[in-house]
Amino acid sequence: MICTFECTFCRDCVDRVLLGVCPNCGGGFSPRPIRPARPWMSADLREMYPATTARVHRPVDPAEHARFAAPIRELPPEAR
Repeated sequence: MICTFECTFCRDCVDRVLLGVCPNCGGGFSPRPIRPARPWMSADLREMYPATTARVHRPVDPAEHARFAAPIRELPPEAR
């Protein structure tokens, strides 16, 4: 799952730990799009903008996140 600032989390964490609220920006999440398997344009954007394999693990403190998310988690993401 991905937020508007491109923070990515697994669906299980989004649903069970983060409760649909990004701990970095407070936004909501959408399913992460899948890059096309082949170039559909004249330029191969996959070569120009390769996907990264680097992962940045930023642990989330569940209690701290619960306090952060409590006042906004019931708001639709587009209203946050």
